[in-house]
Amino acid sequence: MPSADHSVFIGTANHGYGQQAQEEIRRLFGSETKFSFMVPTEIFMFSVPVSRAEAVASLLEREPMFLRHMQPVDVELEWNGSIDTLQDAILAGFRLAAGTKLAVQVRKTEQVQSGLSAGVCKQAIDSVLTEACHIAPVVKDAELILSVFLTPQTAYAGLSRPEDNLSDWPGGAIRFRREEGQVSRAKFKLLEAEQAFGLDFTQYRSAVDIGAAPGGWTSLLLERGVKVTAIDPAKLDAGLLKHPKLTYYPKNAGDVRLQPDAFDLLVCDMSWNPRQMAKLVKGLLHALQQGGTAIVTVKLMHKKPFQTVRELLEDLAPALTLQKAKQLFHNRDELTLFLIKA
Repeated sequence: MPSADHSVFIGTANHGYGQQAQEEIRRLFGSETKFSFMVPTEIFMFSVPVSRAEAVASLLEREPMFLRHMQPVDVELEWNGSIDTLQDAILAGFRLAAGTKLAVQVRKTEQVQSGLSAGVCKQAIDSVLTEACHIAPVVKDAELILSVFLTPQTAYAGLSRPEDNLSDWPGGAIRFRREEGQVSRAKFKLLEAEQAFGLDFTQYRSAVDIGAAPGGWTSLLLERGVKVTAIDPAKLDAGLLKHPKLTYYPKNAGDVRLQPDAFDLLVCDMSWNPRQMAKLVKGLLHALQQGGTAIVTVKLMHKKPFQTVRELLEDLAPALTLQKAKQLFHNRDELTLFLIKA
């Protein structure tokens, strides 16, 4: 259990990338860091040889690319699936002031009895907090998050600020509602990037979307009021073509002549070899203003993510400098990078 010089967390990565998340944590805290998988390749417990405050500060300052979400473990309870036992443990383990804006998040492994859903457990915890602590749990704008993770034998719970969890969504699994007429699910990646990188696309004037088809990213930027130049030899969604703020070049990006300093935003979401993509992007950077933003996805084709990112940044240097790299919930075998033109 946690102590003044030892802290325990549950970490979540995209499926298949738990080992990469663990390697980043190990690099931060050294060889004394301990790991154990709770869901293979995805969810794991980790203990680090520093206090919780120190651990959180280090992880926020040098946020790992592959650690999507973390929750502290303050209470560890032997558990047989009893709702009453879970409620009692929450009341005994945490002292909460009446009126606290608290969100309760419950997750469980598949091995937990099928009739006991995360939703049922959350309702039970919400109920006991309302009755015993005079707290009405909230869905958003919480001051604190009570995270509960259930396995068949053990319940793990922790209390933390939303920002200390890396994401205020359970497990970092951010959900967007699919809209009628939505061009593609790729739109969700850019929506999530906007949140993860603290951006506001309404503040940009003009963007170039490289490899735009069928137009998921273009559609979001147009919705934000940005003028978009979309480039792709493949067809753009017909519903976008008459938009007054769209310019569309049905060509390879290398064959399009763009004016210098024409854009303050460049985006690229292409299923290309990363180094080929970097070469293409670098050839178009004259069109991005100094201080302009670039959002690009990097395909992790050979499962060598650290080497892939290092080589890509070397290829893009010194023109682009990395602000943050993250494997988002809506990424698959890829990373999303936020860069600024020097």
